Amino acid sequence: MTDTASPHSHIDRLNKYLAFHQGISRRQADKLITQGRVTLPSGVASLGARVAPDDVVFLDGTPVTVRSSYTYIALHKPVGYVCSRKQQGDMPTIYSLLPASLQHLKSVGRLDANSSGLLLLTDNGDFTLKMTHPRFYKQKRYTISLDRDLEPLHQQMINDFGIQLEDGPSKLTLERISDTNRIEWTVLMSEGRNRQIRRTFEALGYTVVTLHRTHFGSYSLGEILEGKWMILNISHMG
Repeated sequence: MTDTASPHSHIDRLNKYLAFHQGISRRQADKLITQGRVTLPSGVASLGARVAPDDVVFLDGTPVTVRSSYTYIALHKPVGYVCSRKQQGDMPTIYSLLPASLQHLKSVGRLDANSSGLLLLTDNGDFTLKMTHPRFYKQKRYTISLDRDLEPLHQQMINDFGIQLEDGPSKLTLERISDTNRIEWTVLMSEGRNRQIRRTFEALGYTVVTLHRTHFGSYSLGEILEGKWMILNISHMG
């Protein structure tokens, strides 16, 4: 079910109102206001403005559509799907897995086309910010397989020192899945840079053959079947 966020029956700060009804973060809402793109009955809005229950708010001259609640879903993304609204070549988009009523949701971070597993989608921009910004430290858990055994020295380098990439050091935590297996690993990370896990192993001469996300913060893939999704009840993020 969707969350229990209020339909704004009281006077509210304009940036909170825009964030709720537009599915953006309050920081993004503030930017729209400072750009002069938001209008109230009294005229062009300014930072710190408030919205009364009966006010009609305009964004770029169009009335803002009022919603009653946020929606959050967990999707089990299969390999071969891209996290965008446009199909890339022969690869379908994740939105082809969702009904029309959920097509407006935005993914919370991404998984590349060759990766699978847990993908969160929502229309709550503040939730997305809190799940993806480094300062909130949301840990993600993956299972991966490599093209060959990971050497103990390389395991130690990744775990203890991190690997220097072109966009800065990559810090991952590796855990053995089996005492007799050095190809399959559990990877824990709190960052979310583009293809970070794959690039970390590539820097040491390995290829990540499979990459599957099982956990994102306090959310887990659970029993969701591949290509299927479920509504999350998140009442505290309103």
